Amino acid sequence: MKEFELKYGCNPNQKPAKIFMADGSDLPIEILNGRPGYINFLDAFNSWQLVKELQESTGQAAATSFKHVSPTSAAVGKKLSDRLKKACFVDDIEGLDDSPLACAYARARGTDRMSSFGDWIALSDECDEVTAKIIAREVSDGIIAPAYSPKALEILKGKKKGGYNIVKIDKEYVPDPVEHKQVFGITFEQGRNNFRIDADLLKNVVTKNKTIPAEAVTDLIISLITLKYTQSNSVCFAADGQAIGVGAGQQSRIHCTRLAGSKADLWHLRQSDKVLGLQFAEGVSRPDKNNIIDIYLSDEYEDVLGDDVWKKNFAVRPEPFTKEEQKAYLSKITGVSLGSDAFFPFSDNIERAKKSGVSYIAQPGGSVRDDLVIEACDKYGMAMAFTGMRLFHH
Repeated sequence: MKEFELKYGCNPNQKPAKIFMADGSDLPIEILNGRPGYINFLDAFNSWQLVKELQESTGQAAATSFKHVSPTSAAVGKKLSDRLKKACFVDDIEGLDDSPLACAYARARGTDRMSSFGDWIALSDECDEVTAKIIAREVSDGIIAPAYSPKALEILKGKKKGGYNIVKIDKEYVPDPVEHKQVFGITFEQGRNNFRIDADLLKNVVTKNKTIPAEAVTDLIISLITLKYTQSNSVCFAADGQAIGVGAGQQSRIHCTRLAGSKADLWHLRQSDKVLGLQFAEGVSRPDKNNIIDIYLSDEYEDVLGDDVWKKNFAVRPEPFTKEEQKAYLSKITGVSLGSDAFFPFSDNIERAKKSGVSYIAQPGGSVRDDLVIEACDKYGMAMAFTGMRLFHH
């Protein structure tokens, strides 16, 4: 296929629209089902780069959930605890433990379910039946993977009344080392960001605590590769083999950290006894459960617990999860990793990170206030590595 005509561009008024190779060669994809749009392909090609690189760097199956050209999360194929399975709504999926790819997507989708509603999915390896079964019951726009098992393809083709977008990409495709884009009719040219992110990038530990255990190294790699394909400015919290909070596209670094930290906090709180013990009313859908949990954990919890509404949401009226209780629960969290796509200009980012259990940090360094940032890390016994590499993505 030399080119593919799109219904329209970013918006319905932006026509004509198509994708093609500038050199006239065949596209490195096959569209197995559906008719992906302009934004779908932006998500597809960015998300594929992320999981391909994550798999190459860690040696593990990888998955990501994308929305509006940024990942809501990314993960590798570690098995889920029973508690995490329940929090991610996959405790009833048979064979989950036997499919690293399914575990990776269950984690990626389960991290920030509100943001992942209507996501684009990327998988590093052949989509198997178990992974397809998870995808089948989620609201999603499409998927890109290097291959699909016959059963997985059959399951996925049944989504959206047969219109689900399924894209197969050539795993061996390598783009040109120089890339171009147009803005306002003006062509930009730059070398592709082929910088490799691996454990060697984390050897320059600048804090008094020099110890970054193997599990945290993996989490920092996940965080940094996630940031490489996240709209900047961006900060990413990671733990247990997955990104647990992504703060994307903020003009201020501290706002990135606050946003990512608040999402990481929600990920932890969703695994608390109070949330896992919620008894929903019969007929409450999976997306509605996500919304209810989000409101239950917010300052507006009365919107789902009020006398006039709680019976619509719950079979048994739960007690509020007070801010004091939430703070106490989160205060016990440690071992979280944090990556930043550019240096931290102020130590306030470290103070906020501490509140979300961060113990390990990777950032480029290079701020005139590096000494103050290092001092704040030392105050809390954090280990921080300077990577020397900025990861802006626009």
